[in-house]
Amino acid sequence: MRQRSDYPTFSDKEMARRHEAIENLMAQEGVDALLVYGTGRYASDIYWLTDWPSSREAYVLFQNGKDPVVLMQLFNHLPMARVMSVVKDVRWAGANTSNSVLELIRERGLESKKIGLVGAIPYQHYHKLSEKFPNATFTDLGGKMRMMRTVRSAEEIERIGFASKLTDQSIQALAEGLKEGMREDEIPAIIEPVYLKRGGYAGIHFMSSMPMRNPDFPVPSQFHSSRKLQKGDCLITEISGAYSGYSGQIHRTFSIGEGPTPEWQDLHDVAVEAFETLATVIKDGTTTTEAEEAAEVIHRRGYSIYDDLVHGVNQYPPIFQTKTTKRHESREMTFRESMVIVIQPNVMTKDEKMGLQFGETLRVTRKGCESLNAYPRQWIICQT
Repeated sequence: MRQRSDYPTFSDKEMARRHEAIENLMAQEGVDALLVYGTGRYASDIYWLTDWPSSREAYVLFQNGKDPVVLMQLFNHLPMARVMSVVKDVRWAGANTSNSVLELIRERGLESKKIGLVGAIPYQHYHKLSEKFPNATFTDLGGKMRMMRTVRSAEEIERIGFASKLTDQSIQALAEGLKEGMREDEIPAIIEPVYLKRGGYAGIHFMSSMPMRNPDFPVPSQFHSSRKLQKGDCLITEISGAYSGYSGQIHRTFSIGEGPTPEWQDLHDVAVEAFETLATVIKDGTTTTEAEEAAEVIHRRGYSIYDDLVHGVNQYPPIFQTKTTKRHESREMTFRESMVIVIQPNVMTKDEKMGLQFGETLRVTRKGCESLNAYPRQWIICQT
């Protein structure tokens, strides 16, 4: 008979900590219940609350003084959810999920209560809730829950560390497997077996190849071309290996048959300098404004950036650019110990024809940032 222990799980203590955090959030915001929505495999908040990765759309209802409930799709996914979920009341959401949510609200006597909402709840679902329960109050708590999750537990950091180890191994596989004549869109076949053999899966593998002496693209691209690698090419990358809902991320640059040209070497040196500056500056108590200021070294060296400079792991806050390239009206945040972030300066020329990305995943400590990656911080030369 299948057991939860047959799958990657968090401890009972860790799951109790998460549920206590939800209870504290509900008390702080004065809500009677919290309705959390998610969709897709590894739906973040659903997974975090249940230890079941989800599959299609699902809701979790937390309520003061009562056990939580999971409403989930699809019917044939119900047996697996019942095995993996720490929330024991797992129900199929029926032929119409929104109707089942209404029934659950009535069952729990919440028709005129204050209910917190988390997740991208479909308009049709929200419209039904507000129409059928005009005396209920609905308030968005998604942002507050997201901020609550930015400081990671020891068990979460351990899992992110394992995902980061997979990203290191994928970089090693690329270093050994890239060859002249290989198509760019063949390269994922080198990367993904690394994850699959360890029970993981691909997060992203953004890549762009180009001749070093005739560059034409400033960032790793999300879609791969059929272009064949040639001697004198470089391949710029942004790669995430993932394991059970948590991703690592690493950024390295490769060249085929020869080392970097002087122009590329300078670009790479500035990216490494910016990365190492930020990894030293960012610590418990540092503000995002201070980090933005430190990153201005990129502009003083005559370059700019395109991508975000820093983001929380799995695209959690904080997310920001340099002071010069700032494009988000995000409020200032303070880094806290055990936040896990990706520092990823995407240094490029101002004409946007030449760029690379350098970075990796790090845990914020009281003294600076501690890397969760072990792959050497270097340009990688592949033989033809």
